[in-house]
Amino acid sequence: MTIAGTARKPIPRRSPLLVQLGGLYGIWLREVKRAIRDRGQLVGGISRPILWVLILGIGLNPYFRGEVYGEVTFVVPFTYLQFIFPAVVALNIMYTSVQSAVSVIWDREFGFLREVLVSPMSRGTILLGKVLGGATVAVVHGSLVLILARFADVSLTPMEVLKALGLMAMLAFALTSLGVVIANRIKSFAGFGVFSNAVILPLYFTSSSIFPLDPALTGAQTRVVYPEWLVILVKYNPLTYAIDALRGVLINYNQFDPRIGILVMLAAGVVLFAIALYDFRRV
Repeated sequence: MTIAGTARKPIPRRSPLLVQLGGLYGIWLREVKRAIRDRGQLVGGISRPILWVLILGIGLNPYFRGEVYGEVTFVVPFTYLQFIFPAVVALNIMYTSVQSAVSVIWDREFGFLREVLVSPMSRGTILLGKVLGGATVAVVHGSLVLILARFADVSLTPMEVLKALGLMAMLAFALTSLGVVIANRIKSFAGFGVFSNAVILPLYFTSSSIFPLDPALTGAQTRVVYPEWLVILVKYNPLTYAIDALRGVLINYNQFDPRIGILVMLAAGVVLFAIALYDFRRV
């Protein structure tokens, strides 16, 4: 009931941009809080690098030697532990990024996604919030590996850490978008877990993550030393160039032009997010 003679104050309306930004922050924060409460993710993010760096890296370190092919000698000027260290960072990001997309299935299964879709937020904003949330958690898990740098005999300056975080963020965004693409097409939790592992492991093991392709050899020599199918898989695997860019920053070693890795991650992020958005709009 209003008093006669007094004007009712209009309710201020938020601008559409503020509505979208507020919704984006809310979705992002929900994804981050979900990950914080998931102890399984945290255990995996800690145990995985310990297993790879401290056990596999140290165990295989004595067998990481160069070989001689005629007059060509290939010797990677790093220990095996140092060589795989950037790849373990990428591995932690891969698992966390892709697995974080299971929230899409969770929200679809329990009705939360339907409620969010009728809000004023656009579907692009909702998807971007989910992808940024998953990517944020993935970068944190990748940073856990950096804590083990001393054990891998890798010395990092603050600038190198900042550059690595930038590359990790690009990789995490692309891989989280990939996870959403999978989640949009897989309807069950069990199916998502099986299919995501079927994608992660081949991508990782064919990315020159645990063995180097000899940069001293020509293309013809490489195909003699390695099976041709393996060389082709490594060459056309986008993750190859992402890990190589991380190696360039973390241990100052590149098998390819480091700019290729940055371009590949940017292109992969744009393309995979576009595919995820196309699928998400059809939900």
